[in-house]
Amino acid sequence: MRIGILGTGMVGRALAEGFTRTGNEVSMGTRDMHTTKVRQLDGPQGSMADWFSQNPSVALSDFASVAGSAEVVVNAISGSASLDVLTQAGAVNLSGKVLIDVSNPLDFSNGFPPTLSVSNTDSLAELVQRSFPDVRVVKTLNTLNAALMTNPDQLPEPTTVFLSGDDAGAKAIVDGLLRDFGWTDILDLGDITTARGPEMWLPLWLSAMGALGNPMFNLRVVR
Repeated sequence: MRIGILGTGMVGRALAEGFTRTGNEVSMGTRDMHTTKVRQLDGPQGSMADWFSQNPSVALSDFASVAGSAEVVVNAISGSASLDVLTQAGAVNLSGKVLIDVSNPLDFSNGFPPTLSVSNTDSLAELVQRSFPDVRVVKTLNTLNAALMTNPDQLPEPTTVFLSGDDAGAKAIVDGLLRDFGWTDILDLGDITTARGPEMWLPLWLSAMGALGNPMFNLRVVR
């Protein structure tokens, strides 16, 4: 499957590696390809150019080109920039396609910890769906650290990942991609309005990360 990832940050890179590992054709979208390639990564990771040399099958292009050529598009952009980037990607290029939304509406305007820019009666996923009504939005993976999104077996027992979306066919496609990563406990919450809950989990996730001292944890719904 041709998968286009909007964003080249930690989440985008983790997903690109995961989707490549599971046999998909992956491209990544960015505003400025030159700036992206020379960007230095944190710690001993080197630069984005180093990352692309280690992942030679992953293509880099602008947002519109990536969205236009993909069968499935992934929104791995920060919540505050998501609508702008999706607009750059182009409604025509996104129309009819599955859009996996892994972003969260985090607001850092008052520092850390962030608040949510939208919650309770709305969600980022719903904003995306309303702004691009011809796109088949599926919310998933936003409750996890990037490293666990594509490698759930890093935890000692199965945990739960959620799906929200209005289109049953789109959710079936995303379910299959998640199972390719190794997810076995996939809970379909319902329509796109149910994305509010997973997005509102983020403040508790941040508190739990602080208490545990690391982000390698996840929820399990026992039933």
